[in-house]
Amino acid sequence: MVNAPDVFMSPFNRSELSVAIFRQVFLKRVSLPVANQAFASVEEDCRAGIWTVIPFPSSAWEANVRLAKRFCHTLGSRTLDSLHVACALELKADRFWTFDDRQARLAEASGLDTRA
Repeated sequence: MVNAPDVFMSPFNRSELSVAIFRQVFLKRVSLPVANQAFASVEEDCRAGIWTVIPFPSSAWEANVRLAKRFCHTLGSRTLDSLHVACALELKADRFWTFDDRQARLAEASGLDTRA
């Protein structure tokens, strides 16, 4: 059996994921009990080791500034997009998963593999 790659979950990722899940209630796509269950499942997956829980890399702040100076003027990157990419770079991630096209363009320009 092939070992699954580490999939990181930092406090930043957890925060973003919680907003994404609970925003679906606001958009009337799911009910609050469904959102609560979805988030509880993520938390359980973290406890079970499916996600590798890691601290936020403090070096990502400066990496974010470097990305802004290098790419923002051509890609239109937003702060949170570049901060996600900066974290991935600082954590030496092998892959970068996103549903956001602008974030994916920045990740690819930074040398990250965004293929599924």
